[in-house]
Amino acid sequence: MAYYLRVLLVGIYFGIVLIKSDVVRWQRIHDMFLLREPYMYLVIATGIVVAGLSMALIKRANARSVDGVPIVYEPKPYHKGVIIGGAIFGMGWAITGACPGPIYAQIGAGAWPAVFTFVGAMIGLYGYAALRPRLPH
Repeated sequence: MAYYLRVLLVGIYFGIVLIKSDVVRWQRIHDMFLLREPYMYLVIATGIVVAGLSMALIKRANARSVDGVPIVYEPKPYHKGVIIGGAIFGMGWAITGACPGPIYAQIGAGAWPAVFTFVGAMIGLYGYAALRPRLPH
């Protein structure tokens, strides 16, 4: 139970950071896609740098998961499904102003139209699961 409480607290903290940094506001996302301001690109670039440094640290330290299993990065093969999926993801992000994680932060902050985004994400999730055998992988 303590593990789940810690995970919940980290999630709440992450949601607060998303809201306070203004990266879940629809207008901010809209301006990014229209190339009106660099703010979101700088946030994304910072995330890429932090992820790269974290991966290097994980490899160097031979880190293990909370279950004690060694963390090993195994890149997925590149194929046309990556392009198709990325395009669909990007269109959804541009229309709704949210990728999957920030949907919860938007709802938690009282942006109730994000409930429709959440429902759409769930439809997409289950639709993908149903169509997965027929999709390019």
